[in-house]
Amino acid sequence: MDRRQLLIGGASLMALSGCATAGAGSAGFVAPDPAAVAEEARIARAVLPAQTPRAELLQPWTGPYEGVPPWNRMTAEKLKAALIEGIELQRADINAIANNPDAPTFANTIVALELAGGPLDLASNLYGVATSNVGGEAYEAMDVEVSPLLSAAGDEITFNEPLFQRIKTVADNADRDGLNAQQKRLAERRRDAFIRSGANLDAAGKAELGRINTALSNAFTSFGQKVVADENTWTVIPTEAGVAGLPDSNKSAARNAATSRNLQGWAIVNTRSSVDPFLTFADDRALREQVWRKFVNRGDNGDRNDTNSTIAEIVRLRQQRATLLGYRNHAEWRMQDTMAKTPAAAMSLMERVWAPAKARVAEEVADMRAIAGFDIEPWDYLYFAEKVRKQKYDLDQNQLKPYFELRAVRQASFYMAERLYGFVFTPKPQSTAPVFNEDVTLYEVTDKTSGRLIGLYYADDFSRPGKRSGAWMTTYRSFSTLDGSKPILASNNNNFTKPGAGEPLLISLDDAETLFHEFGHALHYFSSVVTYPSYGNTPRDFVEYPSQVHEHWVLSRPILDQFMKHHETGAPMPQELVDKVEASATFNQGYATVSYLSSALVDMDLHTQATPPTDIDAFEKASLDRLGMPKEIVMRHRLPQFNHLFTSDAYSAGYYSYLWSEVMDADTWAYFEQSGDVFNPDIGGRFKSVILAPGNTTDRGEAYRAFRGRDPDVAALLRVRGFPVS
Repeated sequence: MDRRQLLIGGASLMALSGCATAGAGSAGFVAPDPAAVAEEARIARAVLPAQTPRAELLQPWTGPYEGVPPWNRMTAEKLKAALIEGIELQRADINAIANNPDAPTFANTIVALELAGGPLDLASNLYGVATSNVGGEAYEAMDVEVSPLLSAAGDEITFNEPLFQRIKTVADNADRDGLNAQQKRLAERRRDAFIRSGANLDAAGKAELGRINTALSNAFTSFGQKVVADENTWTVIPTEAGVAGLPDSNKSAARNAATSRNLQGWAIVNTRSSVDPFLTFADDRALREQVWRKFVNRGDNGDRNDTNSTIAEIVRLRQQRATLLGYRNHAEWRMQDTMAKTPAAAMSLMERVWAPAKARVAEEVADMRAIAGFDIEPWDYLYFAEKVRKQKYDLDQNQLKPYFELRAVRQASFYMAERLYGFVFTPKPQSTAPVFNEDVTLYEVTDKTSGRLIGLYYADDFSRPGKRSGAWMTTYRSFSTLDGSKPILASNNNNFTKPGAGEPLLISLDDAETLFHEFGHALHYFSSVVTYPSYGNTPRDFVEYPSQVHEHWVLSRPILDQFMKHHETGAPMPQELVDKVEASATFNQGYATVSYLSSALVDMDLHTQATPPTDIDAFEKASLDRLGMPKEIVMRHRLPQFNHLFTSDAYSAGYYSYLWSEVMDADTWAYFEQSGDVFNPDIGGRFKSVILAPGNTTDRGEAYRAFRGRDPDVAALLRVRGFPVS
């Protein structure tokens, strides 16, 4: 996430039903005049002081692609020095803007802020990778020390009264001064973000908010490190009988996981990519329960890594902050800058889907009980769901995995990008640019028609100690024309278990869709044509939309025919198997929807409480009881390990955003399918130019209407999940 997102957020007003429809002919995106932008940048740079950073990791990046991150020179000690000096250099930039004797203008205030803190931006990009992808004791200690300093530095900017008054003057007088639409939007958003962050508080209020923000920063760091520690554990399976039922590829991965940790037997690492296949295929029910309990109790074991008290502290501090800023609760404050706008709007959508999802779970459980002959427990669900899939559709996931070899899936994603957007991904040797781990692979990104260089893509696929779990996208340098556009640097990060030398890595259909999802985030950034850097960040409940829609292409016919070929025979997936996959497309959607949506509903429940709970386990149970949570399923992310909520504010009161985005995603996929060509060049071109390229330059609700010609249809989501459309 770009550091500027802490200061600039989204402000879209679209609702998913019942909202006014804007004209569909244009998204309102007009590129600024390049000469005018160059003049703005010249004026802005003249305001900022000339500075020569001393720290090694603050120096301008060198090497190919107009500079790349110096991972090969990064250490915890050097990074700490760079971040501390970077804060000082940023402070000098901010003071120069705030104390400028000239009258405030868009160029000398708003544009200057867009350019301020450049050296700290460089160090912050390294910092994100150091704490998420690398890890280890040295970086963890550095993170504990530096994270509150960065929080305080952000508050210092927000609480700078002369700076805020300059921003407010520019925004309040935008029409009088003839600012164009992009300039006015940027100035007003900057002003409003400052106000939401406490710029209007008195001195005592600012001091109190600063205390709260620093305490939150410390708590976020503590939570994340505790969860990583609990995920860096495993269950040892001593005999081969314990892995009976697992596909050979998963057995091999578990064997390699044990060997790499100097263990005998097989190791099921305590991360989802290792646990889910075991719960799906392992025949030993007692071992399934053991592995399941270890996984769902991450952060909830009453030991040094227990997160419950940390969560209680976070929600208490969030409520204090919301009250101080004039909001009833954290959710109300957090959602000011989203498409949904209010907790009630998000809840309305979630509740519409929750009832049919629970009804579907009851049907799924009945089918499984008929096969099992006993009551289904949570550690049974995935296992017996596979039995039902086999019975109902004559489909076994083990039939699919040989067609989803990691390298082939990645090549398929590149094909999708070329067909839709004209992006060409060319592998480059690792010697091309420094990498932060020997397993990272590099790809150059160019435009197919013009040959223009777009950027460099880093793929970091394998789990390892210190790396956080899950899958995510990161940009090390995003696009903007304000200060001279440079190649985009972006990465995708997964947590597949590394295979043995020369062995194929076969992944599940779900894993393949996750890869396409995260790649969709990268494509969003590679498509960017924004002028001002802050416009690269879109509202939280919009940002998942472009990534989610890309998941659909995994099973499109051109992808299946050309890339999803048997890793041994090279034969394409037979039509008979494809038909089975398509027939079972809505299979197990009760489980998938309830496990996700329960997490989103509990998130919103937690952050709308008038009195924050102190017993987090008790609150989670009570919240699920109120929802009528099926006993056979647990939340996809229980609160004690819910990184989305408690390692930052980013997804707090915002986990609903995946569902909100999925409404647009399902409606968009229907648009492609109804055209008769899922690679329809006209639709793909407009999706790129209207949805992806402008970032947050225009209201994202208006952009969707310009693309689709109307508001998104919730019925499309219900149909995709196989639920009744009422």
